[in-house]
Order: sequence, then structure tokens, then C-alpha cells
Amino acid sequence: MFTFCGISELTLQLLIRTMKTFTKALLFSSLVFFSLQAQAQDYKYHPSYIYNFTKYIQWPTSYQSGDFVIAVLGDSPIIQELERMAENKSVGSQKFIIKKFKSVSEISKCHMLFIPVSKSKELSQALSVLAGQSTLVLTEKPGMASEGSGINFVLKEGKWKFELNKEATDKNSLKVSSELARFAILI
Repeated sequence: MFTFCGISELTLQLLIRTMKTFTKALLFSSLVFFSLQAQAQDYKYHPSYIYNFTKYIQWPTSYQSGDFVIAVLGDSPIIQELERMAENKSVGSQKFIIKKFKSVSEISKCHMLFIPVSKSKELSQALSVLAGQSTLVLTEKPGMASEGSGINFVLKEGKWKFELNKEATDKNSLKVSSELARFAILI
């Protein structure tokens, strides 16, 4: 039987296997941490997209007066970024108001509802609450546009892009310009 420094061959093999498993777990954890950190840092770009969406999407007449309400479901770092944008931007004469809904049951009339990845399981409930309203639902998890959000942010080749579900926006009486559609990944 082989021994090294008083450690048997079997014990060495188990130790090496354990170290490999630990190294893989550490690497995976680091990748997840840094991708989540990158996503949080990238929220600085979302308000630019969202602001530009207001230029290329037309809401019904009843939504074109008063404040322009952008709501966020749950906690998300995007709230601070949207509040910064709202300080110096507007939609025509409409002032931006940023709201936070803690739960789906709090959702009320808004022009846009952002559903962060942490709340993506609540998309179908949110869509039910918003049925019949002209709200653009924004999401950020792969597959959400296919499940009914109007626009879904996706990271492609290190750059933020967006998917457009034209059927969902049409259903909510939102007129999306052909210019915006040209830049989208159509679902």
C-alpha cells in the first residue's frame, strides 16, 4: 500500500477530489457573484433605455396627461437609477414619478412596471392585475417576453439588448414605433 507522509493513497485521492470539488464550487460562486454585481452595476444603463422607450411608444390619450408613472415591483437597485433620471427628464409635459410596489396586490395604474429578476415568478399575477390597462411591463429574465412582458432586457455578448413582444404591447393599446421595433429582438 502506498503512503505519503503517513497518508494512505486512498486518503490522498479523496483529499484531491475534495479540493477539486471545492475549487469548482468556489469558481462557480465567484462567477455568480460577479455576474450579479455586473447586473447591478449595469442598472445605470436601464434608465436611458426606459427614457427612450417613452419617445417611441405612444400611450392612449387617457395616459397622456398628469404624471408619467414608472413603478418597480419589489426591491431593486434600479429604483435609485430611475429616481436620478426623473430629476431632470420628462415625457413632454408629464413629470416622471417613480413608485415601488412591495407586492402584486399593491399594483395600481402606471405607465410602466419594471419586474426585476427576483420577482419574475410574479409576472403572470402582475399581468392579471394589469389586464385592461395600458401598462408597458418591463422584465429582465430570459424568456419573460415570451411569457407576456412587453419588453424584456437581455444581456447578449456583454451588451444590454431588449426583446419586444409586439402582441403584448398591442394588447395593452400601446403603439410601438417601427424605429423602436427595428432595434429590438422581436418575440
